[in-house]
Amino acid sequence: MLTRFAPSPTGELHLGHAYSAIIAHDAARAVGGRFHIRIDDIDGSRSREAYVTAALADLEWLGLDWDAPPLRQSDRLGDYAAAMDDLARRGLVYPCFCTRADIAASLSAPHGPLGPVYPGTCRALPPALRDARRADDPHCWRIDMARAAALAGPLTWEEEGRGPRRADPGAHGDVVLARKDAPASYHLASTIDDAALGVSHVIRGADLIASTDIHRLLQALLGLPTPIYRHHPLLCGPQGKRLAKRDAAASLAAMRADGVDGRALADDLRAGRLPTGYSLQMP
Repeated sequence: MLTRFAPSPTGELHLGHAYSAIIAHDAARAVGGRFHIRIDDIDGSRSREAYVTAALADLEWLGLDWDAPPLRQSDRLGDYAAAMDDLARRGLVYPCFCTRADIAASLSAPHGPLGPVYPGTCRALPPALRDARRADDPHCWRIDMARAAALAGPLTWEEEGRGPRRADPGAHGDVVLARKDAPASYHLASTIDDAALGVSHVIRGADLIASTDIHRLLQALLGLPTPIYRHHPLLCGPQGKRLAKRDAAASLAAMRADGVDGRALADDLRAGRLPTGYSLQMP
């Protein structure tokens, strides 16, 4: 078994991150497996090296260890570009010039599992116009979902302990695979990196269940192996609110600074002994 924890260095880790990292770490250690860290640092406008340092210190404070130097997504841009080139050669992606305001103004856009579904405005642009606009206009790259899903055919993935689940990537519409401000989306980078690391079990929060549909499609299109998935409940704060990096009260760095015993906290989280006001919930 090889598992991973993938913090994004755009803020301080919180109790929910700790819970997820502990589950992934312990699952591998229980069977003599390996545990890796991946730093999701391709958001150039928000990623900070100080948050990388803090995240690794938080994990050590919790008593977690890992079996290789952390992998950084910022070192793997060539792999994402190669995947995008492959998809482009096969006519499975197209440039999109729409702004968020353009999409929001499209009242016809339906909603999918991850929010509004892109209405496909730029999919219908003539190739010559696309090429002309690419030279000057900011654009992202979207997958032509109908074409990609038809090529891949029926897909399933294994939810540990619950058996196979049918993937429904078409419900998400033409999702972004390369952003205007980043060389790859979470979907593309995470899928490629899990394969490169040899991750056998993806253990992550249940808020990412829907994303697995897209990741399973990308695995099929790019010829990548499909890991087993385990989606765990989310650790929520008062009133059942999901934790966010702006929630200072749940910051691991703040707890470290206050002298909290990290290993004791990790043992409490393992045992389901949560701080007052916190709960585990499925979205």
